[in-house]
Amino acid sequence: MKLGILSDTHEHLENIVKAKKLFADRGASPVIHLGDYCAGPSVRAFAGTELIGISGNNDGDLPRIMGNFKAINGDFRGEFCVLEYDGLHIACYHGTVPEITEALILCGKYEVVLSGHTHEMHHETRGDVLVLNPGSVHGFGKVGTIAILDTVTKKAEIIELL
Repeated sequence: MKLGILSDTHEHLENIVKAKKLFADRGASPVIHLGDYCAGPSVRAFAGTELIGISGNNDGDLPRIMGNFKAINGDFRGEFCVLEYDGLHIACYHGTVPEITEALILCGKYEVVLSGHTHEMHHETRGDVLVLNPGSVHGFGKVGTIAILDTVTKKAEIIELL
């Protein structure tokens, strides 16, 4: 199975459209959003996509975000969630507190730890744990990025939104 992974959309609707197309073209579903939508349009832009999401530190209007998840039949999980696909236990946390991200990596419960927040892509294997930050869909003056994770091979690819 291929999972679409993204974070920090910050209402950049043009790049969200690019990300949705890349995920669809590569058969990546569901899409996991690691937070920082900011308000509502980012969530609604994922209509027609199987979307699982958590909150980030810039998601102040959670009632609106949750309502938008409901409107598109998305699955909003709060600040943290664990997913399991093909035997992989995947921790999803925005990454606001680096020490919490580090604890998730070191605790031995997860084969994959996904986080965002820094707006910088990061992809490494530490011991048996794949640590992945897809960077920022927004880009903030740089090219936006997303990731695709193959749950069978436990390999990830970071993709630029050109």
